[in-house]
Amino acid sequence: MRTIYFSSIIILIFISCEVKQQPIGYGSDACEYCQMTIVDRQYASQLVNENGKAYNFDAIECMLNYSEENKDTDYQLYLINNFEKQGTFIDAKTATYLISPNISSPMGANLSAFISEKAAQQAREKYKGDLYNWESINKKIIK
Repeated sequence: MRTIYFSSIIILIFISCEVKQQPIGYGSDACEYCQMTIVDRQYASQLVNENGKAYNFDAIECMLNYSEENKDTDYQLYLINNFEKQGTFIDAKTATYLISPNISSPMGANLSAFISEKAAQQAREKYKGDLYNWESINKKIIK
């Protein structure tokens, strides 16, 4: 009986430390960076560290600034919402970004993310603006 109990605890510890996307409580969770309530599924983002702890953000720019200010943490996942599919997370490092004055985002950077360069190009045709990759959006946003 003791062995089963001990094994169950070990399994729970490993499951709770799994590095994966965690659910965001839209309307109740606060942004780790600015403390605003996360409500918009098009802009929410998430960092997940090596222990599986998730850090939630109301905007991509909050995630970028938070990760810059907390460089000592080993983030395994950088997740952002795909502008075209609200509530669907994509890899922030492979996404293409659009800054357009015609698309308002929660923190005012007018920053949206797209799963591919082609999707971002199509959005730029509609909304105008400038495209960025992971490296260039970090340089643009982080001061």
